[in-house]
Amino acid sequence: VQLQASGGGLVQAGGSLRLSCAAYGSIFSINDMGWYRQAPGKERELVAAITSGGNIHYLGSVKGRFTISRDNARNTVYLQMNSLKPEDTAVYYCNAETVSPNEYVYDYWGQGTLVTVSS
Repeated sequence: VQLQASGGGLVQAGGSLRLSCAAYGSIFSINDMGWYRQAPGKERELVAAITSGGNIHYLGSVKGRFTISRDNARNTVYLQMNSLKPEDTAVYYCNAETVSPNEYVYDYWGQGTLVTVSS
């Protein structure tokens, strides 16, 4: 299974970006999908996650600005980021937890996409 992320880039403060991440390969089912980020000199943190049933969790600092969604038919997760701030600058990684037919759970990561917000 591979995760292919896209949508990062350079944007001015107050602007918007939409990240996408598609899972490819031999996939039986996907549980949680999510987005993490890692800024220079900081630890990776969970930005937003969505379960297969649609339950959502957000990092407190992005609530009301970011929206996570998923298309289960396309094994794709999205992150709509509005009202971006310079402190949102980071490499964003997508994550997916897959389940095999014999119920083994696997954790996969995308390659990371850089989001830079200028002030």
